[in-house]
Amino acid sequence: MDITATLAPKSNQMNADDLIVGSRTIIVTNVDVAIDAEQPVAIYFQGDNGRPWRPCKSMRRVLASAWGPDSSQYVGRGITLFRDPGALYAGQQVGGIRLSHLSHIDGPLTVMLTASRGKRLPYKVLPLRAPSPAAPAAAAAPPASATEPGTAQRLPVGRTTVAADPQPAPATPADGRRSAPAPVRRSGPGAAPAADAPIPGLD
Repeated sequence: MDITATLAPKSNQMNADDLIVGSRTIIVTNVDVAIDAEQPVAIYFQGDNGRPWRPCKSMRRVLASAWGPDSSQYVGRGITLFRDPGALYAGQQVGGIRLSHLSHIDGPLTVMLTASRGKRLPYKVLPLRAPSPAAPAAAAAPPASATEPGTAQRLPVGRTTVAADPQPAPATPADGRRSAPAPVRRSGPGAAPAADAPIPGLD
């Protein structure tokens, strides 16, 4: 049984420990902004169970750079979040939530973020895209029995082999002894080949 649900900390918001087993993509349902609060932005999402993500200042700057400052435009958009174990708080590595992908951006986005006093570092975000539809399955090769002797059989990867001509039954000499059967001719040194299987710390 999956124990992921038992790992969630008792908290009124999503935190880094919620992502200890891997990243998560969320779809925004609402954004609350309280300018004077210590954590002024709360991003609610599908399946949040009333526990929003409250992005740190660096991630708020990334969101504003990518989507603009109007948080009402964020609803329905997607964000991939991950746990950064090296994130600092009050000089201590406590871990934090970072975003790696965003929907509604045309391509990779780089934002310069403050890492420390007088030092800025580039932070790269990738576009979040829906998975592409699966490619149609390749047509199966015809069974060997459907190939006439002496004709070419086209395999799925473009290889060609020639079916061996049938050999006549060995003749029986007058003295009753059987002669050894004639060897079967092949298109190469071995049997016909089988078809290949389808083909750093921020505030």
